[in-house]
Amino acid sequence: MEQNRLLTGYEADLSVRQRRHTMSDYDPVNKPVHYNSHPSGIECIQITEHMSFCLGNAIKYVWRADLKGGIEDLEKARWYIDREIQRRSKVNSNG
Repeated sequence: MEQNRLLTGYEADLSVRQRRHTMSDYDPVNKPVHYNSHPSGIECIQITEHMSFCLGNAIKYVWRADLKGGIEDLEKARWYIDREIQRRSKVNSNG
């Protein structure tokens, strides 16, 4: 992250919450911060595990966009949505 870049409100709130945790709380495999810091308290996987692979991935990338990948994550989300649209179009045309 660039030092001169302004933080969004969501990023600033996350930064404060991250500083409250000790290193023993840090678990990038089981509880990555960018999937567990939503203000609702809901973890991303609690939602996406009930979706198809492509839709779940799209939601995952939207969910973490402000915390990790920004525009690139939104482009990835669009890629998965487009792929899901193609899949459904094939199913509907064959069905």
